[in-house]
Amino acid sequence: MAATKQKLIIIESPAKARTISKFLGKGYKVEACQGHVCDMPKSQIGVDVDNDFEIKYITIRGRGDILSRIRKEAKNASQIYLATDPDREGEAISWHLSHILGIEPEKVCRIEFHEVTKKAVQAALKQPRSLDMGRVDAQQARRVLDRLIGYKISPLLWAKVKKGLSAGRVQSVVTRMVVAREQEIEEFIPEEYWDISARMQSVQNKGRKFKFTARLNTIDGEKVEITNAEDAAKAVARIEKAHFAVSSVKSSIRRKMPAAPFTTSSLQQEASRKLGFTTAKTMQVVQNLYEGVDLENEGTQGIVTYIRTDSVRVSDEALSSLRAFIPQRFGEEYLPEEPNEFRGRKNSQDAHEAIRPTDITRTPEKIKSSLTKEQYNLYRLIYNRFLASQMMPAQYETLTAELSGDGVSMRFYGEHKTFAGFTSVYEEGTDDEVAAADMTLPALTEGAAVSLEEVLSEQHFTQPPPRYNEASLVRAMEEKGIGRPSTYAPTITTIVARGYVSREKKRLYPTELGRMITGMMEEYFADIVNTEFTAEMENQLDKVEEGELEWKQVLRDFYPPFAKTLSLAEKKIEKVEVKDEPSDVPCDKCGAMLVYKMGRFGRFLACPNFPDCRNTKPIIQYIEAPCPACGARLMEKTSKKNRKFYGCEHYPECDFVSWEKPVTEKCPQCGSYMVEKYNRKGEMWHLCANETCRCRVEVKQRESEEE
Repeated sequence: MAATKQKLIIIESPAKARTISKFLGKGYKVEACQGHVCDMPKSQIGVDVDNDFEIKYITIRGRGDILSRIRKEAKNASQIYLATDPDREGEAISWHLSHILGIEPEKVCRIEFHEVTKKAVQAALKQPRSLDMGRVDAQQARRVLDRLIGYKISPLLWAKVKKGLSAGRVQSVVTRMVVAREQEIEEFIPEEYWDISARMQSVQNKGRKFKFTARLNTIDGEKVEITNAEDAAKAVARIEKAHFAVSSVKSSIRRKMPAAPFTTSSLQQEASRKLGFTTAKTMQVVQNLYEGVDLENEGTQGIVTYIRTDSVRVSDEALSSLRAFIPQRFGEEYLPEEPNEFRGRKNSQDAHEAIRPTDITRTPEKIKSSLTKEQYNLYRLIYNRFLASQMMPAQYETLTAELSGDGVSMRFYGEHKTFAGFTSVYEEGTDDEVAAADMTLPALTEGAAVSLEEVLSEQHFTQPPPRYNEASLVRAMEEKGIGRPSTYAPTITTIVARGYVSREKKRLYPTELGRMITGMMEEYFADIVNTEFTAEMENQLDKVEEGELEWKQVLRDFYPPFAKTLSLAEKKIEKVEVKDEPSDVPCDKCGAMLVYKMGRFGRFLACPNFPDCRNTKPIIQYIEAPCPACGARLMEKTSKKNRKFYGCEHYPECDFVSWEKPVTEKCPQCGSYMVEKYNRKGEMWHLCANETCRCRVEVKQRESEEE
């Protein structure tokens, strides 16, 4: 008797394949193609610009065995379902698979699901569709644009500057953004200003005294802007001579609404702020949560929805489940009468839901034992953000009071939280805003006298715009319409790996090479590094997907002027010699002075006599603090995962190691060594490394920079 034929499902990820196999049982066979199976050849441009941009596709090296296995399974399958990721790239992969397997694109063979759960997969199998050629063509147009720019400009950079350089449609723009920010900082001229405030005291009912701080508002009816010490001293003198009374009091209620559920961009930003993750780390961890983790008593489950999205939309089913859960967990007073509504960005594709937990009853605490620390922290962030998004607003009682006397007006503002609402679960991090502190509000009444205790004057200087960190760079890319959710993390990874941008203390700095390449691109390929041009190109790709624009027309419009610019640049750009920066370290093999080179894992030292001498050395940096174990010097090192740590120079004889930077200061309480710590506002303190002590000593505040 012949064996019953199985239905074949082809997805991208082996991890996802294992998860789905457990859902469906014996009637189905799930195979993973491991991403793209076809692409343009690496050794040639792969696009015939003289034949209306015909693309040459070849099987990617290393995919032969995978495709042989898939073909074999396909021959014996009763039905084939292409279930690659639900985005343009996934659609293009399905299209390539359909050609390889001889499936007509019009045939109903494509399924997509936005969460890796049994329910979602079974529902998708009931709603197969034909391939979406709009998505496929948009991806083809993007791929060809990137290939033309990369394969035409990069060889020019190799010839004129040095080998190994590259230019890209998105990476060149993002590098320029980092360079432009550095130029703003260098050109910034600080301006002096002074803050004048006064500590005051009021007497409330029943004789209770309340101290508060008010800020200078006006003098003789004019708004005050103090820019020098002389004017500050005059203002202080006026305040000290004045007799103040409350001239006006205004009380109100302020409501603070929760943030929307996560998009790819907002997740990357918040994971950077709250967890210290790079964009690449965030996407690596959340990919695992999406594809499936082994849960105790549940088996393998995808615990978050699709992770590449620019939408804040949530399905009706998920919304209903969430609204049923909130009263059970927190009480009826935490549930709004109507669901909270959120609007996405103007240029969002809105193709997928926001990132959310697949099951709201699967709390982080319930599955903590099944997750790694990183998975747990990121899942908790996603879960709490989604939970808070449909809770009642937080409510604050606010008080604004004017205190006047002898021509001087001071202003007090305070607020007190009266209902926690969503903040009992989650509060969104910020890059540049400082929330008002919660306080007990004074009972000020009009006409009541207040006494002056102390006048404070503080000198400040305006600060330049902060350097980007990964979170703020992703936010800027999203705001300017550069790239799409799937490209944010790999773009940043690329510009750092290429040596155009360096990452120091979580800040992004342009390298000299990055500045040089950006300057060259600005002079000869202004459109390519123009943010508006890049954003408009993204809009055109959206129109291709929606069927409003033919994909080859995008290329026909782009290529002729680009080719003309390229020809002109080849004639005008002169050869630039990029000399390696010499060091003061001699080569211990041939005696030449080693030079600094940029490699995959950052800078290193190499012999300038390569290839005759191939000697290389890591760059050793010592810190001031001695080794707490043996007193030798401590070295700054980098782990295999590119994480900085500190170890003794006498390793392995001394095995002291610390992820945090030790300092020379000893703990005033127990005498143990202390380490350097920073908070999100840039404030630094020293923390005792002794777990039973953990004494904290305030030190200083860094240059103000947004996080």
